[in-house]
Amino acid sequence: MLGVVNKSIQSFLSSHYGGHVWREVAERSNVDPAGFEAMLSYDDRLTEALLDAAEAVLETPRAMILEDIGAWLAMTEPMRRLLRFGGADYWDFLFSLDELPGRGLMALPGLGLPELMLATEAQGRFTLSVKGAMPGWGAVMAGLMRAMADDYGALVLIDASGRSGPVERVSVTLLDMAFAEARHFDLALPAGVLRHDLA
Repeated sequence: MLGVVNKSIQSFLSSHYGGHVWREVAERSNVDPAGFEAMLSYDDRLTEALLDAAEAVLETPRAMILEDIGAWLAMTEPMRRLLRFGGADYWDFLFSLDELPGRGLMALPGLGLPELMLATEAQGRFTLSVKGAMPGWGAVMAGLMRAMADDYGALVLIDASGRSGPVERVSVTLLDMAFAEARHFDLALPAGVLRHDLA
């Protein structure tokens, strides 16, 4: 697993729950509290150990933690920009999800995002199939899609409870494309954000 994934877990825990929580998770996982090098590769078992420790420390199910991580990631400016380039509205965004792993690889080669496949059902219903090297990516994607619905001002129902073998399924029901005002988004880089910060 590329270190940026573990670093994201560290950043989420530190920003949401405080440095003391991250230090306790690091101690339980036998990880240096200083954290990870974003571009180095780490054994997947270390990521599992981090998530196990986070579950124990927070007394929160892993799926809920992963969904919160997905929502948090979607609101970091570099990731939000990567996602908003998928389309002008939430409908376009959904249909761009298949391309997300490829766009992620362009930004961070070796990132190892899961395979994504969107299937259209009837009357605004969709199913996103998520197949990753580790279980839990479905919950991450559910949180990410929920946060992006808020960003686009859309009203959606999202359920990440489906699973078939290694494939996790996230069901999405799009109720209202213009339920609320979308957050401002400009194709130009915000002031103070350097291009290499998006990589």
